[in-house]
Amino acid sequence: MLSKNMVMALNSQVKHELYSSYLYLSMSAYSDSQNLKGFAHWLRLQADEEREHGLKIFDYLLANGAKAVLEPIEQPPVEFGSPKALFQKVLEHEQKVTALIHKLYEQAMAEKDYRTQIMLQWFVTEQMVEEENAQEILSKIEAVEEKMNAIMWIDKELKKRGE
Repeated sequence: MLSKNMVMALNSQVKHELYSSYLYLSMSAYSDSQNLKGFAHWLRLQADEEREHGLKIFDYLLANGAKAVLEPIEQPPVEFGSPKALFQKVLEHEQKVTALIHKLYEQAMAEKDYRTQIMLQWFVTEQMVEEENAQEILSKIEAVEEKMNAIMWIDKELKKRGE
C-alpha cells in the first residue's frame, strides 16, 4: 500500500509530466509558426510521449488502490526564440524533470517502498535518454550555427573585393 505522502508526490509528478506534454505542445505550435515543420513534428511526438509518462504514473496510482488527483496545470510559454534557445529550454526542462524523478525515488527508498522504486527505475532510465536526446539536438544546432556564422563572415569579407 502506498503511503499518503507517496500518493501526494506521485500525483504531483503526474501534473509535472502533463505540464511537460503541454510545454512541448506549445513548443511545437511555436516551431510550426516559425515554419520549422521538423522541429514541430519532433516536439509534437515528445508531447505525446510526456502524456504517456503522466498516464503511466496515473495508472500506477490506480493499480495500487490510490486516488489519482489531477492538479491544475499552468499555462506554458508561447514564445521560445531561436531554435538554439528552444532546445536549451528543452534540455533545462528535462534536467528539472530528472531532478523531480530522483527526488521521488529517494522518497520511495526512504519509505522502503520497493514497488514504487521498481516503477520509478523505468523513469530514471528514461530521463537519461531524454537528456541525451535534447543534448544531441542542441549540439547539432550549435554546430550548424557556428558554421553559418563562419560562412556569413567569409561572405562579408568577400563582399569587400574591389573596394
